[in-house]
Amino acid sequence: MEQVGLKTTRVKSLTGEQLVFSNADLLGSRIQNFQRRNERRFAFTLGVTYDTSPDQLERIPNLIQEIIESREHTAFDRCFFMSFGDSALNIETVYHINVPDFATYGATHHTINIEIFRRFAQEGIEFAYPTQTIHVEGVAR
Repeated sequence: MEQVGLKTTRVKSLTGEQLVFSNADLLGSRIQNFQRRNERRFAFTLGVTYDTSPDQLERIPNLIQEIIESREHTAFDRCFFMSFGDSALNIETVYHINVPDFATYGATHHTINIEIFRRFAQEGIEFAYPTQTIHVEGVAR
């Protein structure tokens, strides 16, 4: 907050420019102060191929939970096989990072992603990407 006047309030944005709001607009708005949060929540979905075995699919949530819980400042929430997608079996994961700053958030998620990638390779679990199979019927000549 830079200045509160009778009719307007001036705020400095994250990128440095000054924003001017009418006080009437501010009173009718919801303001979210990200600097005051205690933690950050992260939710992501991974798609694995339809060639993934049922045993592998069953192990994935525990594998991801182990990876997340092995990191400092993290709190695992949930991981489930949630849906049969067009090109993938979709696994949804949610966890929290108990530090509010973005640098820790980004670095922690980076190391979690790298470890998931590494462990999936070790387990022979393949990530899915959009594919289509075309079946052609007819008489061969």
